[in-house]
Amino acid sequence: MKRTSFAKWPCSIARTVDLLGDHWTPLVVREAFYGIRRFDEFQQELGIARNTLTDRLRHLVDERILEKRLYEAEPPRYDYVLTEKGRDLFAVLAAMSAWGDRWLAGERGVPVVFHHEACDHDTTPEVVCAQCRTPLRSEETSMRMGPGYPERLRERPDIRRRFGTG
Repeated sequence: MKRTSFAKWPCSIARTVDLLGDHWTPLVVREAFYGIRRFDEFQQELGIARNTLTDRLRHLVDERILEKRLYEAEPPRYDYVLTEKGRDLFAVLAAMSAWGDRWLAGERGVPVVFHHEACDHDTTPEVVCAQCRTPLRSEETSMRMGPGYPERLRERPDIRRRFGTG
């Protein structure tokens, strides 16, 4: 069965889900943040099938989240290194981790602790307002159509209802 693509939807959440759209891809990116760079290391750490890993790495390289860097010429072997676009996924994974820590951690506590090297403290990731730096909470935040929202959809009644403009 073919998967529905969200790549063109007027929603950054949908587009991001389309990009990271299976359970292996975010875990490959997570391992890259742990410093894993080589195919065999990804395969060993994740226990992922080689063909699945090949597909996920190819996808992440095609999307410019990872960059292939040759480290051995004969036979050709590559490191997979996070790009700026890939490093920007840290906030997404950190937010997912914070949610999981709150709602899925067992009695023994969270499985992984974030340590902020700059201030030398353990911390809990949270999403904050870029202007005032206070945490963003759903009950204090609304969504509005941005400049990239398709003009052809702006006047639809369901869209106007969604954004409180109708």
